[in-house]
Amino acid sequence: MKKLISIKSKPTGDSVRVSIQGYEGSFHQVAARDYFGKSVEVIPCATFREVVRIASAKKESDAGVMAIENSIAGSILPNYNLLQKSNLHITGEVYLQIKQQLLVNPGVKLDDIREVHSHPMAIQQCLTYLDQFNWKLIETEDTALSARHVHQHKSKHIAAIASKLAAELFDLKVIAPNIHTMRNNYTRFLIVQRQETVQTEMEANKASVNFHTDHSRGSLARVLSMIADGGINLSKLQSFPIPGSDFKYSFHADMEFDSLDQFQKVIEQIKPKTAALKIYGIYKNGMQAKKSNKDAQ
Repeated sequence: MKKLISIKSKPTGDSVRVSIQGYEGSFHQVAARDYFGKSVEVIPCATFREVVRIASAKKESDAGVMAIENSIAGSILPNYNLLQKSNLHITGEVYLQIKQQLLVNPGVKLDDIREVHSHPMAIQQCLTYLDQFNWKLIETEDTALSARHVHQHKSKHIAAIASKLAAELFDLKVIAPNIHTMRNNYTRFLIVQRQETVQTEMEANKASVNFHTDHSRGSLARVLSMIADGGINLSKLQSFPIPGSDFKYSFHADMEFDSLDQFQKVIEQIKPKTAALKIYGIYKNGMQAKKSNKDAQ
């Protein structure tokens, strides 16, 4: 079997250009900075489809950052479909704790606020705090766009719910920090890159794989048992209908392992038991990396 190669070390330098969904100041940009560093140049995109398109274009970007699941809202299924249809590879991941801030123009006080603007999801995440006030809640398409709107209009009576990065970029004041109700709210972002940028990373300990079996009785159970017997932790298993089939499914699996050799051995064992198998990427576990960095601080 051909040696598995599918992760690239983080690009360095001021020339790294990354496509993100949303506007500057969005949580996608926070995730991009978390992974690539503050010098990363982001390319804001209106849709995830555009993120994938630009990430696939050599002359336009070096990578893409794409949210794939949230610890409260669950998986973003359309993004899995975009990944399946693309030729991009997963080369990393970021687990970002979503912290919502109430932002206003400098000099504005809580008593001055009459309206709060933000994405519907952000507003929902902060209702316990917002219910204390008689503010009008205005739903918008993006948290960062709301922050930019407050800045551009210099309003004394409008606040936005957005990230701390948005406050920095648009010269706004965090009048009330961390107003979100759920403290354990994480979004997982994938780092996706083109095939020609992919290199081996010997410290990789996680992989994303898609497969389907012949759908005979017990075929899926046999594959899952082989994965477990190989000492690999299956941290995610997501089913998807196979287009054009009669209720047949493929499965996206996130596998955590101790070594590349261990992973490669299991792949060799399960491949004959599957009708098709594709490796989307082999990379470092983002949650473990975050924990290690926190412990080292």
